Amino acid sequence: MPSRLPRRPPPLQELLERCGGLQETLSLLSLVASAAESDRYLHWDELRHRPPPQGLSHEQWWLAEKLSRRPTPLPLLASDHQPFWFSQPPVLLQGLHQIDRQAGINAVAPQGVTSRSSRDRYLLSSLMEEAITSSQMEGAATTRDVAKAMIRSRRPPRDRSERMILNNFLTMQRIRELREQPLTPELVLDLHRLVTKDTLDDPDRLLGKEFAGRLRPPGKEVVVDDAYGTVFHVPPAAEELPGRLEELCRFANGETPKVFIHPVVRAIALHFWLAYDHPFCDGNGRTARALFYWAMLHQGYWLFEFISISSVINKARGQYERSFLFSESDDNDLTYFLLAQVKVIQQAITSLHTYLERKAGEVGALQQRLEGMEGLNHRQLALLRHALSHSGFRYSVLCHQNSHGVSHQTARSDLQKLATRGLLTAGKDGRREVFRVPEDLAARLPA
Repeated sequence: MPSRLPRRPPPLQELLERCGGLQETLSLLSLVASAAESDRYLHWDELRHRPPPQGLSHEQWWLAEKLSRRPTPLPLLASDHQPFWFSQPPVLLQGLHQIDRQAGINAVAPQGVTSRSSRDRYLLSSLMEEAITSSQMEGAATTRDVAKAMIRSRRPPRDRSERMILNNFLTMQRIRELREQPLTPELVLDLHRLVTKDTLDDPDRLLGKEFAGRLRPPGKEVVVDDAYGTVFHVPPAAEELPGRLEELCRFANGETPKVFIHPVVRAIALHFWLAYDHPFCDGNGRTARALFYWAMLHQGYWLFEFISISSVINKARGQYERSFLFSESDDNDLTYFLLAQVKVIQQAITSLHTYLERKAGEVGALQQRLEGMEGLNHRQLALLRHALSHSGFRYSVLCHQNSHGVSHQTARSDLQKLATRGLLTAGKDGRREVFRVPEDLAARLPA
């Protein structure tokens, strides 16, 4: 969590009285608009540290900014039953437009995901990346190579961290299957059960059942705080959760509100809603991100099969958490969180394109080095690309089979042919046949 709570803005009515009333403030709007930074949406905690437009005090500047923000109410209610809302500054509209162009229904597919073979490979990679990073955000401690090897070989998880990662991977796969279905409270509970299976620190069994896939029961209240006892968020009471979950699903399915809400705004708000309600004893963050993915895929943003938002959020956790606090501390203005998440999505899309370009370059360089070797298929090329940066790595037939969705015999034939050419070293791990990457693999390839 952030190191401190943001400074709450002064009450609006108090500012109106101190700044000469509404009429006097409205006369300042044109001055503020001409000096405004179109790419910023400042919270009071930020604005009070910046030099105000000439002739204005910080209080006058803030009041003019607040009055220029036109609210669109949302069905999400705060703990005091006041509605959350958002405005639509140019920077938000610009970001939403960019996401529509790059990842919407009519977006042009990046070159790396147009062919079936590369599409399946990149899809597996993105699912693993999201599963690993989302779990690491919640405390999972293991290396990427170990986690990926577990998923590819389908071996059982050995500890809680690996179980968290496998759960997230299976959840992401399940979301792809559920994209056409409307959201229901039962579906949300099923996703939470899948995310948290065998990972809860304290199952606190209720009537003989774990809390996985169950709402916080009455009397099981929680707060979001830090190690020093600073309370950052107090979720709604447990008694309200069933009704709030019903409203969340109605919103997710587009039944509320009766005004148009941009699909990306709806998906981000759904993410915030579940995190705000904190309806589970554990696993709220993972479930919230899962619902975001469901919403994006459900609304036609197909590229999000290949995008990991957790990897971006994890690099700037403070900004993510601070945007949540900004929204809650400024009269329930969700715009702060929307802007932060739109930025996350833009960075995730950019990362995907960079990744695809890099992989295309690696394939091109590898193909040049393999020009003198005929008969290699795309699966063998993919394995060699991985092998070049993982000296000593051992491939099993099952691992290769699962990575490419081929038969056992096809996978074994791929590996045996590479071993025959001296590009892998065949061996045994107990009764299992394995193929190890030689340390001098690069030297064995044609120059």
